[in-house]
Amino acid sequence: MKESAKAKRLKRHQRRGKQQSKLNLVSLMDIFTILVFFLMVNSSSDVQVINPDKGIQLPVSSADTPPDETLALTVTDQDIIVSGRPVLKRDALLRFEGEIEPSLKQELDYQAQRAGTPPPETGRPITIVADRELPYELLKKIMSTCVEAGYASISLAVSQDAKQGAG
Repeated sequence: MKESAKAKRLKRHQRRGKQQSKLNLVSLMDIFTILVFFLMVNSSSDVQVINPDKGIQLPVSSADTPPDETLALTVTDQDIIVSGRPVLKRDALLRFEGEIEPSLKQELDYQAQRAGTPPPETGRPITIVADRELPYELLKKIMSTCVEAGYASISLAVSQDAKQGAG
């Protein structure tokens, strides 16, 4: 006896139902790749975290504007560090007689050259991370050297006043 069209369709449907379904891994990989790129792009665009050394006590400020991402110059108890690279000893800079320290200027010139972009009219930006007890004489030498190297837009890293930030 000949099967009707309806019976053939039901058999085909039952055979299809018995087969195990397979996941399309290519499309899943595409979705996860897009998700990873999205998270990487949006992960740290809102907050700039400057991690001072444990021995550095930043001055307190009531400023509300967040800092821009800039080159960081850190002054520790022993060293002057530019962008994570120790440049010279703090004592050597204190003993230095002039205003513009050559090895610090050389490192700042190197960092400016590495940036590859022309400096803005106000000068390249730099953030000095130093203890609030840093002697003014030392800060003046550092700032003079920064200005001489083209880093005229100088910011000092500070901690936000907890009373001001909460209110």
